[in-house]
Amino acid sequence: MPIDLLPLHPLFVAEAEGFSLDRALNDSERQELEDALDSFAVLVFRDQNLSPKAQMDFTRSLGSIDMGLLKVLRSHTTSENAGLIAISNVDRDDNLIEHSDARMMALYANQLWHSDSSFKKPSAKYSLLFAIEVPTDEGDTEFADMRAAYEGLSYSRQAELQGLEAEHSAFFSRMQLGDLQYKPDDLEKYPSVWWPLVRDHPASGRSSLFIGAHAMGVTGRTTPEGRLLLSELLEHATKKEYVYRHKWRKGDFVIWDNRSVLHRGRSYDLSHRRELRRSTVEDAEV
Repeated sequence: MPIDLLPLHPLFVAEAEGFSLDRALNDSERQELEDALDSFAVLVFRDQNLSPKAQMDFTRSLGSIDMGLLKVLRSHTTSENAGLIAISNVDRDDNLIEHSDARMMALYANQLWHSDSSFKKPSAKYSLLFAIEVPTDEGDTEFADMRAAYEGLSYSRQAELQGLEAEHSAFFSRMQLGDLQYKPDDLEKYPSVWWPLVRDHPASGRSSLFIGAHAMGVTGRTTPEGRLLLSELLEHATKKEYVYRHKWRKGDFVIWDNRSVLHRGRSYDLSHRRELRRSTVEDAEV
């Protein structure tokens, strides 16, 4: 059955139907899904019922698993489903996690605009997020189209950015939020990497900004000059016209292309339970 797509935003994002998501995809299904992601960048599947194993089987059919910060944040995953991360304020014993607990830092950091695993090479290709339990009218996730944002820049600004690279660090954004829990051997696992400020999508050919909270400097610029440029670009790229806000329902399964969009979680009352599971596909491009 071919995938059926209903656009949810003028520029990107579609609600998708027609796929069984509780298993690995065959080659033709995978190609159809990737074609849809090349176009819309974010796909929303409603009313899913996925076990952790089923989510990981589906994810592996799209490529190699990206472990991201799980090399450091060991408490956020399980050996049975390595690479599956809890985006949750509930612990394994089904208790709410205290606001001051170090495990909450991931939830706070998720509220910054970012591209998953931009702090390493290869970075993340796709992220897949499944909603198990969500609070009412809170904890939305926003996505910003970096392709449209780049195309919305003036020609002179586009020309200025050609050839520039940004330095991305796994710990830069978290340290800005006061997260100083990392030991030297943790920091050594993810030294900073450099990515072009403008990347061309290998399938669609569209250029997009590659920025976000992990970006901390720009080639050929002093630290303040580089960070001001990154701040200006982020301000532009997250204007209302480039952003889709997803209001979660239980059973939503959202897949997005980290090469084309930034995302961030929105705040919610942390005394309300919120449980989502994320798996991530590693990119082939370095």
